[in-house]
Amino acid sequence: MPLGNSPPAGPVTVDFLKPVIGPDMVGVDQVLRDSLRSDVALIHTVADYIIGSGGKRLRPALLLLAARACGYGGTDHRVLAAVVEMIHTATLLHDDVVDESDLRRGHATANAAFGNAASVLVGDFLYSRAFQLMVGVGSMRVLEIVADATNRIAEGEVMQLMNTGDAALDERAYVDVIERKTAALFEAAARIGAVLGGSGRGREDALARYGRHLGIAFQIMDDVLDYSGDAGAIGKNVGDDLAEGKMTLPLIRALAVGRDAEKGLIRHAVSERGRSEFAAVAAALETTGALAWSRERAALEARDAAACLDGLPEAPETAALLQLAAFAAQRTY
Repeated sequence: MPLGNSPPAGPVTVDFLKPVIGPDMVGVDQVLRDSLRSDVALIHTVADYIIGSGGKRLRPALLLLAARACGYGGTDHRVLAAVVEMIHTATLLHDDVVDESDLRRGHATANAAFGNAASVLVGDFLYSRAFQLMVGVGSMRVLEIVADATNRIAEGEVMQLMNTGDAALDERAYVDVIERKTAALFEAAARIGAVLGGSGRGREDALARYGRHLGIAFQIMDDVLDYSGDAGAIGKNVGDDLAEGKMTLPLIRALAVGRDAEKGLIRHAVSERGRSEFAAVAAALETTGALAWSRERAALEARDAAACLDGLPEAPETAALLQLAAFAAQRTY
């Protein structure tokens, strides 16, 4: 799966993961089902709805692959991969409330189905259950990594909220936000895998850098797909970012290179959260080359991620990590 800046001819999938970590992923799903049982009916209902709605499970897959690539032979990686997925799911629950989203993964969001209060409180439950599971594993190092990551994620979400409607946001500030709100959990997942494998600090740091670059590439493509994707494929409404007043990389690039009329259109749409102007903004992103430029930025991050794997032993898990980097920059969903 080569890295490049052009959209792929057909769907790019993560099917390559199944032969490598299929049984482990089944184990992760079992941990999720067992851990999210509760005698509080609403918690069980909402948690089961969210976990059962699918998703790519990239963050737990990353932890599993990193652990195995570093020689880990136990089963705690399944528990900790479930922890990572719980934390990710909790952030989605809270994000959807903040963003007033009504569609994710092709289904109604939990806040649309059950209400904002239930979504926030079940998100809190997922966070607390994740930390219970980590205590059971008994690694202070893992607790430290996850605690730091969740703090950074919260900072990123608050920063994004503060930036809402700000068409003057520059690329550096944008990257600062996505390094926290998205890349931090990818980074933590990869680092935990290395810790489980007993790797030295050098390899641990290299895998953490891999996760950070992977997460940045993933988020850039998420922002590209919000203007160029198919709602049925990506499982959410296109144009949500614009409707929420989010200044993302394609818009930042278009403001840097576009004509005055295009710049005025984008500034107005972002500041006014103008979903009605979505088609015109999307067209401006195409004509300015901002979408293609952003795809290339994602590809560069993916190549940087791949370079961080130098020194890992040749193994199916290492090959899958390379493919995962390519997927992040070429995905269509």
